[in-house]
Amino acid sequence: MKKELEMNENLLALIQEHGTPLFMLDHDKLRENYRTFKKHLPRIQCYYAVKANSTQQIIETLFTEGSSFDVASYREFIQVYQYIKHFERKAKKYYVWDKIIFSNTIKDRHTLAKIKQYKPLVTYDNAAELKKLKDHCDTAGLVLRLKVPDIGSQVEMSSKFGAEPGDAASLIQQAFDMGLNVEGVSFHVGSQCTNFDNYAQALEISSEVFHDARKKGFGLNLVDIGGGFPVPYDTLVPQFEKLAAILNAEIKRLFPDDIEILAEPGRFIVATAATLISEIIGKARRDGKIYYHINDGVYHTFSGVVYDHWIPNFTAFKEGPSEICAVVGPTCDSFDKISLSVELPANLEVGDFLFTENIGAYSTASSTKFNGFEGAKIVHLNFDESAA
Repeated sequence: MKKELEMNENLLALIQEHGTPLFMLDHDKLRENYRTFKKHLPRIQCYYAVKANSTQQIIETLFTEGSSFDVASYREFIQVYQYIKHFERKAKKYYVWDKIIFSNTIKDRHTLAKIKQYKPLVTYDNAAELKKLKDHCDTAGLVLRLKVPDIGSQVEMSSKFGAEPGDAASLIQQAFDMGLNVEGVSFHVGSQCTNFDNYAQALEISSEVFHDARKKGFGLNLVDIGGGFPVPYDTLVPQFEKLAAILNAEIKRLFPDDIEILAEPGRFIVATAATLISEIIGKARRDGKIYYHINDGVYHTFSGVVYDHWIPNFTAFKEGPSEICAVVGPTCDSFDKISLSVELPANLEVGDFLFTENIGAYSTASSTKFNGFEGAKIVHLNFDESAA
């Protein structure tokens, strides 16, 4: 996208029309990423993880592409549901059953009561959740989430989610004893996983639990391999195609051909689809280092620096002798430091612009309005409003 976003008349016109910070979301790139996932993992049903970026137009574009959806809350569920609310009752129920999964292992009672009518697919990883499901949503199809290795992933998951594999048989047995239906198992190797051994080990663990349950007569029929698919933030990130080859081979080796395989990509679909234009609103030299103050920060679009362990990138539109600079946000909080080590031209001034690539995931999704700053204006490129 960088080449396309050189400072040209079109970009200047966008800035003049919308101001900055400006979050440009390219729906052609969303489509490309979704199709790449499907091309290399044809057997896997793709459930977009809405939490990565819940902007409504993203959901609309992916709905039109035929994506399924991973939701974590009733609000995210409704964001998807609005595109099927005109369906006949039977078709609506089938869509929810077939194309939506509540992959948050802990769900509140009110949400469960509201989705009970749809016989939804939901995950669980503990006995207390089974009691809640029995009382409030006993129509659900259950997926047992397993704790698996997440070594080296950008965001680890195993400390908060997943049943110990040694407890899996008991949790499946408990569910069936309570009259609930366990349909399969799931795992998550951690977000932005570049250690592909995590996937291989997770599939081995899942296979053991899956086949043990089947031997006992439980009719498990799906495996959810979660998310974590790597985004090419830099040249050191291993290629997705390499991971896809590993997954295809291991899934074929470990599981029957007639079961359903699910995945929950979020970052992979949306990260590379957005670029942010920010504006320098202040410049100071502090302890010998240039500090560029911009009109976006860690409480806003750069929230991924805090919550996602994301390493931000900046490029200036102006050229000049460069040095290591700091880029900080607009709020009055000293915590609002985006990066203290960015190589940028030293001749930038107030009113100059910076752009940041690959900022589509876990950015605007976790933005706040701290200090009264509204955050970036979202502009949609190549969005077909009539498609859904």
